[in-house]
Amino acid sequence: MTRLRYAAWAGMFVFGLAIALLGAVLPLLAGRARFDLARAGLLFVTLNAAVVGCSLTMGSRIDRRGPKVAMIAGPLCVSAALIAICVARDFGVLLAASIMLGLGGGLLNLSTNTLAAGLSQDERKKNAELNLLGIFFGLGALTVPLGLGVLLERHGLDLVLILAAALCAVVGAGAATLRFPGPAPHVRKPARHPLALLRDPWVALAAFLLFLQAGNEVVLSGFATTHLTLFAGMPAAAWATVGMWTAVVVARALLAVVARRVNGQVIVVGSAVGTILGSLGLLYATSFAAAATALVVTGAAMAGIFPTMMGIAGARFGGQVGAVFGAVLAVARTGAMLLPWIAGSLAARHGTRAAMATAAVSAGGIVILSLVLSLPGVHAAASRSRCGEPEG
Repeated sequence: MTRLRYAAWAGMFVFGLAIALLGAVLPLLAGRARFDLARAGLLFVTLNAAVVGCSLTMGSRIDRRGPKVAMIAGPLCVSAALIAICVARDFGVLLAASIMLGLGGGLLNLSTNTLAAGLSQDERKKNAELNLLGIFFGLGALTVPLGLGVLLERHGLDLVLILAAALCAVVGAGAATLRFPGPAPHVRKPARHPLALLRDPWVALAAFLLFLQAGNEVVLSGFATTHLTLFAGMPAAAWATVGMWTAVVVARALLAVVARRVNGQVIVVGSAVGTILGSLGLLYATSFAAAATALVVTGAAMAGIFPTMMGIAGARFGGQVGAVFGAVLAVARTGAMLLPWIAGSLAARHGTRAAMATAAVSAGGIVILSLVLSLPGVHAAASRSRCGEPEG
């Protein structure tokens, strides 16, 4: 069990690295392959679309066959994508690499969450396991800017990409040596189409909650640095963003302990309220110190929402956890694409404070949805639904 836990942590670390790396090295890639910002946006669309497609198609397969194949194939896909990025000198190769990066990331996100959720049957222990798993996403995301800062100037981009690819390959090879649990003996046949799971009222509401949360994370990480340049230079703003992700990691470490004693819905509501306060602090800050502090508070506050909701979902749907995770992760990743686009459009017209206001409004929606999910009527409707049963 301990080795499986380590495998899930390593896989989530690779997922965080994969998601963060493309944006971090984009200016250098644009110079190499000679493409503009409009085409750069297409790279992120294809990456996220690949994650969504993978989430929709692979969840039920993991329920039927276990997570081993995905745990091996995911890091190997990411490794191959990084090598392709390293050798690419035209946009077409980069586009193919971004698709491969998304497929590998999608496999890792789904399989690591499913594996971690299966390590315990108790809901609060699941919440703790998934908060602990979420630490390694943050560490993977943090490794990218820190690694670039240390290695890029001395050794160049190619060595950074090769080292990252080698690390991913080692994680995939390590997973191949482990014995993973198979499907639960009581699991029912999954629905023919993953979107059928969203007919369950609880799944639909939880998916939209994570739609807002995933979008919020990208809005804050993507626009907060620009917003902080209103008060200070780019280096200081970038370090404040590092502070936000550090706060996410530390908060999840604490929540891994707290979640064993506190109801998951309480954690989600409290985290969302904290996110509102932090976002409003960013919105109304009048100095760099106030804005940077608000950003760190926001990072710490929002840390518990995603993993805790996944833990609650995993406890509710037992043997169908892969299919349910696939459905909600696909919707969440759609939010990670759509909400930043809305925030960017507003910021272009009204300034970066409009993006911070978007984050505050989304956090308010998370509070409302979490309260609705705790209502007895939603629980009863969910128990009567045919979630996961074959259609027709």
